[in-house]
Amino acid sequence: MLKFLHMLALGVALGGGTTAIAAAPAPRISMAAAKSMALKLAPGKVISSEYEKEGGVWRYSFDIQQRDHVQEIGIDGQTGKIVENKSEGKVDHD
Repeated sequence: MLKFLHMLALGVALGGGTTAIAAAPAPRISMAAAKSMALKLAPGKVISSEYEKEGGVWRYSFDIQQRDHVQEIGIDGQTGKIVENKSEGKVDHD
């Protein structure tokens, strides 16, 4: 969420207004449902989450702190399909 707010503030500062929010389609999958799915794939503590457009798809992105690394899970906001499941290493690199 913090990343989203930072990007929104940057867009407004650069004259982008709030078009970034208006362009995002309403997700069919709730944040809570997507988070539950992500935690089933990678049990741990969610350290960041956001709804973002990446690779042409609006998706939820969760960085989950596990014992020895951060796992990034991406879930399509329209279909609930897992679109990313990768290790970020010992720290979050986003």
